[in-house]
Amino acid sequence: MSRPGRDDAPDRLYTITGGRTGSGPDSPFDLVTLVVAESAPAPGMQSEHAAILRLAEFPTSVVEIAAELKLPVSITKVLLGDLQAAGRVSARHPHRPAITDPDILEQVLVGLRNL
Repeated sequence: MSRPGRDDAPDRLYTITGGRTGSGPDSPFDLVTLVVAESAPAPGMQSEHAAILRLAEFPTSVVEIAAELKLPVSITKVLLGDLQAAGRVSARHPHRPAITDPDILEQVLVGLRNL
């Protein structure tokens, strides 16, 4: 039987977040929230915070950041909350333009009626 890797060790995750396990009910971060760095990493900054700032130089989703860091999304959200509170990142929800073309809407309606 193999031991879990260093990245999976619960004590490491506890240390990264200072014991916090949730980002709070008012957190603006969900899986598809786009995170944008508002500053560069600072000397002496926690390595995970610095990595997030480098990854978020361009808009990057929370789930992509978690995958790159090999961290659970819940832990990533805690770290993002820290950075947002310090003014180092901003959160944007993806913009999905509404479909307003009458021809497309008519085609959808016909398709639904044919079901």
